[in-house]
Amino acid sequence: MKKTLAILAIAITFASCNKSAEQAQFKTAYVDTEQLMKDYTEMKDLEAKYKAKGEEMGKELKAETDRWKRDAEAFQQKARALGEIWAQQNSGPLAQRQQQLQYAQQALLRQLQEESGVEQDSVVTKVEKFLKDYGKEKGYDYIFGTGASASVLYAKDQYDITKDVVKAMNEKYEKEGKKETAKPEANDQAKAETAPAEKK
Repeated sequence: MKKTLAILAIAITFASCNKSAEQAQFKTAYVDTEQLMKDYTEMKDLEAKYKAKGEEMGKELKAETDRWKRDAEAFQQKARALGEIWAQQNSGPLAQRQQQLQYAQQALLRQLQEESGVEQDSVVTKVEKFLKDYGKEKGYDYIFGTGASASVLYAKDQYDITKDVVKAMNEKYEKEGKKETAKPEANDQAKAETAPAEKK
């Protein structure tokens, strides 16, 4: 019986050693996905593009809002002089303009969110493809992702390849010439798309 237990213990130890040896052959790493997207040049360019576009498209809306504020102040002064009944009878057009401005602001934000969302999804897809190619090229068995939807609860810093991936992605993006998210082109496009919006 003791001999059988001893043989079994040796077999388990041997199997554990083999398993450890097999595990040691795996090459793993992780990427901080939030940091990756923050440092990726294409995503920075995309954010700059839509910030500029939002400012350009919002110029006319801001001018209208400033006019409304001035008119509202003038109305309040007149209402103090002419009384509450006059204010109630004449406040309709001002309230209607305020509502229209709110609708216009919401529509502008929705348009920018929809357009930027499509391009951001495209960048995310590109990043996912890059990580697959990067993993194959560098010989990784697994690359885990941390961030909002973390799939790694703990990892040693030595396995963090975020900086390497960001560097490689930015080099590839620079080499491709910053095609669609280039800033000058973004400003031209913003101006072109603002014109119809201002007519509304």
